[in-house]
Amino acid sequence: MRPRPLLAALATTLTATTCLTTTPAGTSAGFTTGPLAGPTATPPLAGPTTESPTGSAIAEFTATGPAPGPVVGSATASPAGFTAAGPAARFAAGSAVPGSRACSPAVSLTGFSDVLDKTTYAGTFVGNLSALAPDRHGTLAALSDRSALFRLDARTLQPVGVLPLADESGAALDAEGLVADGGGTYLVSSETEPSVRRYSGDGRILDRLPVPDALRTDPAGRAQRNGTFEGLTLLPGGRTLVASMEYALAGDSPGLVRVQTWQRTPGGTFRPAAQYAYPADPGLGVPEITATPDGRLLVLERGFTAGVGNTVRLYLADPRHATDTSRVAYLTGQDGVRTVRKTLLADLAACPTLGATAKQPQPNPLLDNIEGMAVTGRTKGRLDVVLVSDDNQGDTQTTRFYGLRVRL
Repeated sequence: MRPRPLLAALATTLTATTCLTTTPAGTSAGFTTGPLAGPTATPPLAGPTTESPTGSAIAEFTATGPAPGPVVGSATASPAGFTAAGPAARFAAGSAVPGSRACSPAVSLTGFSDVLDKTTYAGTFVGNLSALAPDRHGTLAALSDRSALFRLDARTLQPVGVLPLADESGAALDAEGLVADGGGTYLVSSETEPSVRRYSGDGRILDRLPVPDALRTDPAGRAQRNGTFEGLTLLPGGRTLVASMEYALAGDSPGLVRVQTWQRTPGGTFRPAAQYAYPADPGLGVPEITATPDGRLLVLERGFTAGVGNTVRLYLADPRHATDTSRVAYLTGQDGVRTVRKTLLADLAACPTLGATAKQPQPNPLLDNIEGMAVTGRTKGRLDVVLVSDDNQGDTQTTRFYGLRVRL
């Protein structure tokens, strides 16, 4: 949703603008599938390879310049390419002045790609992307908030399948959060009610998770419409599911965002568990969270100001010593309530542009309405992270993928 008022060296940065349309060619596990648009070969990698859970080149970015230093910031810290090379979106770690790809001491930009902007696949618009998740067989799952789940080739980003999703009555979802669970199933959050459902690989609803009453939208609960479950992630081990609200509940202090967890039972269902309070920066919401291999969370904070553009910040969050707020009715500065500790990793406005352009005013033309995030691999203590922006199917926004290398 709109927020409120990758690898041989290239000498130049190219932006793909061709509208790519493919046609269905059979089905697989409920997904409509088709051929890849354009060649799939990827040039040799420049630099070291990466251990990637998807076996993909997406997680094989090369960070140029000196190695990132220690994480900056504290619990109270505040902010002070993929390059698309033709329709196959071959990714490149371009030649650069040392340090020129650094967004901060902890984060480097490895590239960006607009290859899917304003494209269609199997008759479905490829956009409105709100969540990403590494999937099986080297693909990347990408969730559209218009109730469609795409499978993308992890090397080229080209769609290789699309699965329509619906609620129990067959109505479309305002789908915002995504986890690729074991056995080809998916956990999907919708911010309408809000809800979290578990889907089979052919789109059948297998389960619907219980949601605490206070987190429901008004009048059933105290959540703001279009301000509920945006982020969804599964902690290492697969037993704890985490969902983040985008904005504070009515009656809670502005900026204190509820983070809800569920525990997986021996029977495979999920039951509500601890809840935490995450302190978002003033004026920003939380569009996405994703787990790190050590069980902490990467958190995106985002906002939008007309005529100025987007603010997008990446934080590392640690809820291990936070107070369980599931029985705290109102978060209004009560003594003894410890919020989630967070450390600023980067304000993405400080990233190099790499030649990116914007369709509306932005503090950095690289920025857009970033909503989706996934950890796709790690190398020597650094995480490979992919982001995606939600273009809201609008002329002034872009479907853009970003590659980051993050040192925690």
